[in-house]
Amino acid sequence: MKTQKILILGSTGSIGQQTLDIVRSQPDRLSVYAITGRSSWKLLADQINEFRPAYAAISDSSHYHDLKSAVSHEDTKILAGDEAILELSGHPEVDTVVNSLVGFSGFQPTVRALSFHKKVALANKESLVVGGELLKPYLNGNYDRLIPIDSEHSAILQCLTGERPEDIAELIITASGGPFRTWTRQQLESVTVKDALNHPNWDMGSKITVDSATMMNKGLELIEAHWLFGLPIDHITAVVHPQSIIHSMVLFHDGSMKAQLGLPDMRLPIQYALSYPERWKLSSKTIDWSVVREFNFEPVDTERFPCYDLAVEAIRDGGYAPAVLNASNEIAVERFLKEEIPYIRISEIVANCLSQIRPTDSLTLDSLKAVDHEARLKAQAL
Repeated sequence: MKTQKILILGSTGSIGQQTLDIVRSQPDRLSVYAITGRSSWKLLADQINEFRPAYAAISDSSHYHDLKSAVSHEDTKILAGDEAILELSGHPEVDTVVNSLVGFSGFQPTVRALSFHKKVALANKESLVVGGELLKPYLNGNYDRLIPIDSEHSAILQCLTGERPEDIAELIITASGGPFRTWTRQQLESVTVKDALNHPNWDMGSKITVDSATMMNKGLELIEAHWLFGLPIDHITAVVHPQSIIHSMVLFHDGSMKAQLGLPDMRLPIQYALSYPERWKLSSKTIDWSVVREFNFEPVDTERFPCYDLAVEAIRDGGYAPAVLNASNEIAVERFLKEEIPYIRISEIVANCLSQIRPTDSLTLDSLKAVDHEARLKAQAL
């Protein structure tokens, strides 16, 4: 059995740490060739000391010496800076890149890894949201190069295994509804950061947890599904399912529907992305049907959660709109987490940027960077 050498981009984050759990449980199948972190050098050092990868990189260069001094061996070459992370993404020894970086910073490593014929297990949704058009050449319909880690897209992939693309009628992505599913518009005006980070079902990083609270996360996932599975946005929808047991569904032209079910556990979609198309044994809790009594579904309330509609509008507009959506949302969420703006201002800032930034240049990597930068400045200034 050939051991799969993996590079984990963002190993100190939630997805990265859970990926390392998978490595611990599959030592004959997986080995850590390289890991990267942003600024959490102490945790990164602990990971280096445990797994002894060939390379490790920290993007915040100011912590390079802290990291190097905390590593207890010389088996690992320590690098620093975003350029080092980009270089590792195309390293000839790497088989699979697990991209769990947050935000637009994850786009270039995705492109580089794919261009160097790596398999990419993708948790960085911004890669597809911002640059789906540029990633189209790598989306060959076989899902063997770019494999989603998001639980919803993993669920769709599992439902589509063995099916023909032309038989798909609709993709239905489920949403937990986040912490504010039952809150009124008036209550949403007084949301605190603590409220927004209190997700009822999932344990995730702060940015994605706020996106879940605003339902932007679900809008971004619709855009991801559009690029991953090649369906028009009008054939992809979201439905609120508070139990988070059904992770997504596929409706076929004959009226049949498939769904993938499981308890909330991100290790399952992470492992499936690494094992695809195989299934490996995973020690996890399974559904107790004596306890699960009912599944509830309700439509997304776009009046209370306007970010969802903003995302749908962006992919319909096409071009640079998804990049503007993503960049302005990243800044707005960051400002909310710093308590610079109230929760309800997040959607207002995104809407303002979408209406004012409308470039018409040809879509390229450089022009995407420029538009991303412009949108961030605008969102910061509002």
